[in-house]
Amino acid sequence: MRPSGWAFAAWAGLGIVCALAVVTPFTIGPLAAVVALAGGGALLAWRGSRNASATGLLTGPGLIALYIGYLNRAGPGMVCTTTRNAGECIQEWNPWPLLAVGVVLVAASIGLFLWLRDRGTGARR
Repeated sequence: MRPSGWAFAAWAGLGIVCALAVVTPFTIGPLAAVVALAGGGALLAWRGSRNASATGLLTGPGLIALYIGYLNRAGPGMVCTTTRNAGECIQEWNPWPLLAVGVVLVAASIGLFLWLRDRGTGARR
């Protein structure tokens, strides 16, 4: 069976939920882990998409890293914002390591998927 884009996207969604379970252990993490393992994992295993599409699982943590890097885009250090009535300051992380990890994971996942898909069908470029 040839790997498909929708199966890659489903595995990427499962990777996002797994990454959320890891980075939010004291809030929605346990619920996300149950949903990811019971629902998503069972469905994808049942549908038989355990092929090159499973490399999409790496895309999830990469997208989470990119999102956290985006949220910290004004960092590193103390970032203050003011409005007409109030002001607040928050400590932000350095976004560059998160950006690097996110780009590497997403690019490696997509590249590995395309390489395995083409290799499995015998297509040459």
